Amino acid sequence: MTQIDLPTPTEEAVLGAQLDADGATFGLWAPRATRVELALVDEDRTQHNHDMELGADGVWRVHVPGVVAEQRYGFRVHGEWAPEDGRRFNPAKLLLDPYARAITGGVDYAGPISDHTTESDFTPDPTDSFQAVPLSVVVEDTPAPEPIARRRPLAESVIYETHVKGYTQLHPQVPEHLRGTFAGLAYPAVIEDLQDLGITAIELLPVHHFVSEPFLIGRGLTNFWGYNTLGFFAPHAFYCSVGTMGQQVREFKEMVTAFHQAGIEVILDVVFNHTGEGGHEGPTLCFRGIDHAGYYRLTQDQRNDYDVTGTGNSVDTSNPGVVRMIMDSLRYWVTEMGVDGFRFDLATTLLRDGHHNVTQDHPLKTAIAQDPVLADIKMIAEPWDVGPYGYQVGRFGPRWSEWNDRFRGLVRDYWRGNSDVQELAARLVGSPDLFDHDGRTAAASVNFVTAHDGFTLRDLVTYDLKHNQANGEGNRDGSDDNRSWNCGFEGETSDPGVNALRHRQAKNLLITTVLAAGVPMITAADEIGRTQDGNNNAYCQDGPISWVNWGDAETWSDLRDLTRTVLRLRRDHPVLRSDKFRHGDEVIGKDGEPTGRKNLAWFAGYPHDLQGEMTVNEWQDQSRRTLGMYIADNASDDAEGAEGADDNAADDALLIWFHAGADPVEVQLPGGAWGSSYKVLAHTGTEGELPDEPVPGDSLLTIPGRTIVILQPEA
Repeated sequence: MTQIDLPTPTEEAVLGAQLDADGATFGLWAPRATRVELALVDEDRTQHNHDMELGADGVWRVHVPGVVAEQRYGFRVHGEWAPEDGRRFNPAKLLLDPYARAITGGVDYAGPISDHTTESDFTPDPTDSFQAVPLSVVVEDTPAPEPIARRRPLAESVIYETHVKGYTQLHPQVPEHLRGTFAGLAYPAVIEDLQDLGITAIELLPVHHFVSEPFLIGRGLTNFWGYNTLGFFAPHAFYCSVGTMGQQVREFKEMVTAFHQAGIEVILDVVFNHTGEGGHEGPTLCFRGIDHAGYYRLTQDQRNDYDVTGTGNSVDTSNPGVVRMIMDSLRYWVTEMGVDGFRFDLATTLLRDGHHNVTQDHPLKTAIAQDPVLADIKMIAEPWDVGPYGYQVGRFGPRWSEWNDRFRGLVRDYWRGNSDVQELAARLVGSPDLFDHDGRTAAASVNFVTAHDGFTLRDLVTYDLKHNQANGEGNRDGSDDNRSWNCGFEGETSDPGVNALRHRQAKNLLITTVLAAGVPMITAADEIGRTQDGNNNAYCQDGPISWVNWGDAETWSDLRDLTRTVLRLRRDHPVLRSDKFRHGDEVIGKDGEPTGRKNLAWFAGYPHDLQGEMTVNEWQDQSRRTLGMYIADNASDDAEGAEGADDNAADDALLIWFHAGADPVEVQLPGGAWGSSYKVLAHTGTEGELPDEPVPGDSLLTIPGRTIVILQPEA
C-alpha cells in the first residue's frame, strides 16, 4: 500500500457543529480537498452555501451567525477526481458531517447517491444528490444523563445483548406509540423485568445512525441489526418516538437515565471497522466524498477498497485523523450520552497498521488506555475480522475483555455429546489457556452460547440445519457451523418428550454460561424461548422473525425461573464471580488456618479411595460425560457481597456437577474437609428429580441424564 501523509486535527479543532451565542461554528477534516462549502438547508430544501477556510491541520472552518438548533446542513467537497490516487471528490454529492450529532433519516436508493456513473465506477456522476440523501442536524447542548450510582467491575456483570426495536416491538406492556424506540426500551415494565431477572448491564446492538445496503433494499429487505453505520456521533433517528431533528439525542439520554436509576449499565455495540457506504461502487454519503484514501483502507493501486470486514470497506485506523474521530466518538458517548461501556465489532480491523498488518500496540489501543475519560469504561472486543491473521482471541491485553467463541463452541458441543470434559474444564474456569497471562483476569472472558448472529437458544435445540430462505439468498447465507442438536425432530413439534428434552438442554446451555468464571452474556429473550424459526442470519429481517414474541414467555417460564434463580446465586455467592484464576491452591478459613480444601478441584464421581478427585486416566477418557467442579474462596476473599449466604455453609464453596450423558449416573460426593453434607441449590432437571434434604458427604447422589446440579457444601 502507498502511504499518504495527512495533517491531523489539533486538539483545539472544532469538528462538527458547535452552537454559541451568535450562531454556530462548523469544522470538517478534509485535508486533500481544494474547496469545501457548508450547505445550510431549509425545510423546503433550499440551500445557502458558505465557503469554509482551510487550516494547517487539514480542518476547514466557518462561523455562521444566526444558526440555531435543528438547522439542517451538509457539505460539498471539491477536489481532483483521481481514483488512482484515492481521490473521488465530487461536489455534486451533498455529504453528511462525520461528527453530526443527529441525522434526519434514510436514503432514497433510487436517487443519484453514487459518486460515479452507472457505466463506470471510475467516471464521476455530475447529478446533484441533495434530494436523495439524509442531512446533518445542529443539536443544542443538553445535560448528560444521570450517572449510575456504581459502575460494577466486569466480573460482577451480567450482560444482556438486545436490539432496541426487536425487544419492544411486540411487548404487550409497552404502549404502541413507544414500541421499537429508546423510550419503549426505557419503559418501566421493561426495566423492572430486567431487574427481576438479574441483569446488570444491557448491551445494545448498534444505535449509531445506520442505513441499509442497496442490495437489501432491492430485495424488499432492510438492515435490521444496524451494523452499517453512517454517523458515529448520532443516535439512530428511527429509534426515536417523537422526531429526528435532535429529539433522538434527548430520548437516548432519557433512556440511559432510566437504566442508571435502576442500577443497570448501558453498553453500546459500536461499528468503527467499516461504514454504510460499502465499497467504492456503493453510495457516496459521507466519508468517501470527503477523502476516499483518508478514511478507508485501499489496495496497492489506490483505486479499490481493501476489505477485511466482508462489507466492502474497512476504516483506516492507520490514519491519525481517523483515530481522532473514533476517540472523539468514544468520549462523546461517555461524557455527553452517559454510556458505561463499548463492545467493538470486528475489533481486529481497528488494530491494523498502514500495511494492513495486525499490531496489538496500535495507536488507537494506546490512546484508549491513556484516556482518563475512558478509565473505568468497559472495553469488550470481538477479537477477530475476516482478514489475514484476523483471529486475535486472547491477545487484547489487560485493559480489555473479549468475546470467547471457544466457550460458545465447546459448550454447544459438550451438551450435544460431541466433546469430552477436558476443554469443558478450561472454559468453566475462565479459559486460562487463552487469558491467564500479562496480568489479565478471568473477567477477560465474555462467555456466551448465543449472540445476535446465529441461532437463538431455542433454535439451537430445535434445528440441526439453518433455515434462512426468507433472506432471499437460497439459504446459502449464514454459518453452517451451528453445533446444534434438534433433540430428534427438525423444527417445532407437539411431541411432549422432545419438547421436555429441549427445555432441559436449553437450561443446560444457558446455566453453564451463568456458572462459568468470566462475564456471562445472555441474548435477549433466550430465557423465554425466543425463536427465529431456524434463521441463523436474521440481520435483514425487520419483522416477526426478529421481533420477540412475548406469547412464548409462559410456555418457557421454567427456563426463565431457573435463569433468575441461578443469577441470584451468582449475585449471592462471590465464588461464582471472582475475577481471579484458580489453580487448586489451599483455602484459608476464617481462623487463618488451612481448611483442607482447595479453591479448585475436579471430581470424577466414581467411588474410589481418592474421594473422586480426577485422575490422569479419567481426564483422558474421551467417553466421559460427567464432571464435578468444586470451587471455594478464602474467607477473606468472600467477606463482601455474599448476600443471603448460608451461615452454616463452608466458606463460600460450591460443588457443581455437569452431566451430559443421556442416562442417570451415580456420583460420590466428596466428604471430610470438602463437606459434611451437601444441599441442592438448583438444578436443570424437573421437580422431584433431586433431593430436597441435605445429602451426606461420601454418599452417592443420582444425577438424572443431561443435568447440571449446584450443591452447597456444609461444614
